[in-house]
Amino acid sequence: MKLLAFDTSTDTLSIAVQHGTQVWTHSGPGGAHASGTLIPGVQGLLAQAGLALGDLQAIAFGRGPGSFTGLRTACAIAQGLAWGAGLPVLPIDTLLAVAEEARAQHGCTAVVATLDARMGEVYHAPYQWDGNQWTALADCGLCAPEAVPVPSGFALVGNAPAAYGERLAPEAANAPRLPALPSAAALLRLAPAGLAAGHAVPASQALPLYVRDKVAQTTAERAALRQAAAQTTTAP
Repeated sequence: MKLLAFDTSTDTLSIAVQHGTQVWTHSGPGGAHASGTLIPGVQGLLAQAGLALGDLQAIAFGRGPGSFTGLRTACAIAQGLAWGAGLPVLPIDTLLAVAEEARAQHGCTAVVATLDARMGEVYHAPYQWDGNQWTALADCGLCAPEAVPVPSGFALVGNAPAAYGERLAPEAANAPRLPALPSAAALLRLAPAGLAAGHAVPASQALPLYVRDKVAQTTAERAALRQAAAQTTTAP
């Protein structure tokens, strides 16, 4: 297959190009940097793979949940590149990519995929691997770290365990906690199943998945969180 994939939903920018059995990858700072470095990164990997944009079969991208700015960047660039080259786009859930990266890195087959949603909250979704593909056992959720549900026998994967540590739900105490991010390489591994299932859409439908409507805290809310954190730190 000839595919381009990228994810800008976290603080890490991830890009990958596949040409047959070979894969070229690039990672760098995400966030505000992604809008300025994503296109040059794509051009560089395509050159390494000996491909032009029009040679591709599709462009896969992480549609969310994740950083509000990052998701808008991914959708806008996926749409622009695909529109100009006459390509379809393949939106893939970022939490599914977290699950796939955890499988590749750690061998996990039953996971609660998480991403730090900031504002003291966590994006989460449970997935099960059947040996061929992932099945989502519930819709993506958003909640406080203490409320993330972790079924018995599931690993807690993503960046929320490192971000929130002991604030996570008590039932997560005995679950394996493993780092994983929604990499572009994971998107490439997920892409064939998505394409076969007919999930590719026209460029105009390169849309983000927003789980949270509110994307920023008020000054008063930030002050209250700082005060609560200070009280927790100084408590005996």
